[in-house]
Amino acid sequence: MANHLDLEDQEQLDQLKHFWSVYGSLITWAVLLVAGAYIAWNGYNYYKRSQSSQAAVLFDELQRNANAKDIGRAQAAASRLQTKFSGTAYAQQGALAAAKAQYQDNKPEDTRRELEWVVEHAMDPGYKAVARLRLAGVLLESKAYDDAMKVLASGIPPSFEALAADRRGDIYAVQGQRDKAATAYRTAWLGLPASDPYRRVVGMKLNAAGVDPATLSVSLASAGTPAKAVP
Repeated sequence: MANHLDLEDQEQLDQLKHFWSVYGSLITWAVLLVAGAYIAWNGYNYYKRSQSSQAAVLFDELQRNANAKDIGRAQAAASRLQTKFSGTAYAQQGALAAAKAQYQDNKPEDTRRELEWVVEHAMDPGYKAVARLRLAGVLLESKAYDDAMKVLASGIPPSFEALAADRRGDIYAVQGQRDKAATAYRTAWLGLPASDPYRRVVGMKLNAAGVDPATLSVSLASAGTPAKAVP
């Protein structure tokens, strides 16, 4: 009986040896790949957390310097964010904050550079849209009307289209193109919720362009426009 069991054990051992000789290398590599992937994933997450933490410190430094009107140091912090942490949201926010500080310091070229960085490098479409709207405003003040229009020609998500239309209206208005300005302002007014305080500003622009917003409300009501247009 013992010899029978020994033979069975030996047979199973031989089968195991055969199995390992055939598949052992594959199993080893599979285990190594899984372990490597796990280590890489943890390492990547650690790297992202580290990047975010360091970027947050720089962004805080940028804001403190901007509030203190130390534009040079605020700009330096923004530059470091863009160079070392361009993949973080803090870099996008930092560039917008630096652009605001530069604008308030009456430095349109520096303002433009920061906003262009966001337009070109930001990953979030919302940040890109905000940068485009502000950049178009800076170009408008510089009388670079064609460039301002080009900035608004693409990259505007639907949720920002009303504000982009308002900006186009401003560009047309300063050029004396009253009809085009009225059309753009009309698009902006219809696209903004009635509860949005800025809609009243657009309404004033419409009036200046020769259109009474009240007539738009009457037209929408008679046409049975859904409440989405005029909440």
